[in-house]
Amino acid sequence: FSFTLISGTLISISSTSWFGAWMGLEINLLSFIPLMTNTKNTLSTEASLKYFLIQALASSILLFSVILMHLNDMTLLLNQHLFLILISSSLLLKMGAAPFHFWFPGTMEGLSWMNCLILMTWQKIAPFMLLSYAVMMNSFTALIITCSIIIGSLGGLNQTSLRKLMAYSSINHLGWMLAALVSGENMWMLYFSIYSFLSTSIIFLFQSFQLYHINQNFLMKLNPSLKFCLFFLLLSLGGLPPFLGFLPKWLIIQAFVNINNLFLVIVMVITTLITLFYYLRLTFAAFLFTYQETKWIEWMTFNPLTYFILLCSTTLSSLGLL
Repeated sequence: FSFTLISGTLISISSTSWFGAWMGLEINLLSFIPLMTNTKNTLSTEASLKYFLIQALASSILLFSVILMHLNDMTLLLNQHLFLILISSSLLLKMGAAPFHFWFPGTMEGLSWMNCLILMTWQKIAPFMLLSYAVMMNSFTALIITCSIIIGSLGGLNQTSLRKLMAYSSINHLGWMLAALVSGENMWMLYFSIYSFLSTSIIFLFQSFQLYHINQNFLMKLNPSLKFCLFFLLLSLGGLPPFLGFLPKWLIIQAFVNINNLFLVIVMVITTLITLFYYLRLTFAAFLFTYQETKWIEWMTFNPLTYFILLCSTTLSSLGLL
């Protein structure tokens, strides 16, 4: 199913018509659902059903909008902007952007870490590419960006589940990516690449130690080397200078200052501080509570490959402005 999952995305982004793009999205959807249900527990079945219903609804709206747009081209009865908003809404619902995010944290909660990673990264590529054809900077886009970054930051504050916390983090970063999309064609690709890299590293760490909640004992007992990896990666994901995650945020803020959109800049900066708070809360759980380590040499007893990958990704994440 992984091959058809990748193929569906490639068909969507390389299609020359909206119908071909819709077909690629459907292939992608029908490939991801079997991957979601491979863990054989009740939560993953519920998550896959919820995901299917939402994606089917979004696909129906997309197809309906495209058919109406083609009919309108022949009759010229309605404003073209209405169809672009409908198409944008269906793609935003597919990605889980606020205020269409209601399904996203609940679905993430029922998935394994690897499926969460696919949902947070790969599943956003095709809708984002299609959105880049339809979206433009107007009051609707500004509302979506503002809602996503505010809900993504405030929603993560009261979460103890790491998967829900990463879901709200993803919604927040989705708002930033939309801002990148309207400020420059290729800037969102840079942001998405860095976000995907940092999310993969963090989820790899969570998966290696089977961490699912902030208050798990495993998190408290991680050795010091991995705690520093987690600390650096979360600060980078939060966009703290001079880490790697700061670079795309700085470019986006610069672009919005240049077009005098200061309201969005202020909202972005404030919400970034809030997201940094819940990332730091996660690292405080690892560093400060039930501190038991006496020697640093303990890390040698773990899998060397895990350490090598995590140390490489941590080093890259700390090279933001070089």
